[in-house]
Amino acid sequence: MSEHDRRQPEESSDVTSESRGQNRFDCSSADFDALYGAHAGPLIQQAVLLTGRARLARRAVERAFQTAWQRWPEVRADPDPVGWVRAAAYEYALAPWRRLFPGLRPAERPRPGTPAPPPAAPRDHALLTAVLALPVPYRRTLLLHDGVGLGLHETAAEVEASTPAATGRLTHARECLAEQLPELGLKGLPPDRQGAVLHARLGALAASRPAVPPPVHDVRAGAERRARLTTRAGFGATGLLAVMALAVSLGTPDGYRPPPRRPAMAASYAPAAPSAAARSADPSVVRHTHRPAHHREAGRPGKSRHRSLPPGARLRPDVR
Repeated sequence: MSEHDRRQPEESSDVTSESRGQNRFDCSSADFDALYGAHAGPLIQQAVLLTGRARLARRAVERAFQTAWQRWPEVRADPDPVGWVRAAAYEYALAPWRRLFPGLRPAERPRPGTPAPPPAAPRDHALLTAVLALPVPYRRTLLLHDGVGLGLHETAAEVEASTPAATGRLTHARECLAEQLPELGLKGLPPDRQGAVLHARLGALAASRPAVPPPVHDVRAGAERRARLTTRAGFGATGLLAVMALAVSLGTPDGYRPPPRRPAMAASYAPAAPSAAARSADPSVVRHTHRPAHHREAGRPGKSRHRSLPPGARLRPDVR
């Protein structure tokens, strides 16, 4: 067998592996494009009902799909890819810091080339105002259950709450809408009938606000650009830390040296008594003999215990 014949199977296997990888990538992008084309518009409409801001809703859904493309193997293997993207979009749209600084919100003007939404009917405007007046947990639960049509268990799982808690939020949200909008006729209706009425009204309200999502290739390109920027930021932070560590090490070339210890102060400033050997060797050292305490006291003036006696007097013991 010639060398050309030995190389040919290897080259063909390489071409086959490359074609398989390209087909796998094309298949993944095709699945992503299909998911985006089928659900991007409805998700934007739902986000508009959730936030009341068309630009924020569009940006939230776009960012959610970008994150889904970056983690596409995980999203594709999820039992509910639409729910994964919807949860990411809702979390982005309902971020707490967006409510802390309302003055920093950009004006909700349509982008160039985007048709302005038609003016809403008075009853649709009243319904949207009442929905936006609900607390965020109640609003999200109402939109998922009565707007999207999820069951109680699915709604509770998506809002990360227990089923009784989700049921309580849904009940309170319906009660608030029934009080603010008596024309809905929710009072006195059973829960199933209330859900059907709200599902029809919320669906009509979402359909009255058409949404034009950005092209899918722009979303995928934005996701890849964000991934590159994140990688560069990570490398930049690592390099900055390395430079700072190098600067600190060069600033102390001798390393760390503990401060010198101060000598311990003597307990007394009196000179130390000479030892016995020194006293015996040096004749100038005065030798002190041990005397009893009463002898030492007797030698001091004014400290004697007995009065001085004349010569020849007899000493008698003191009688007490």
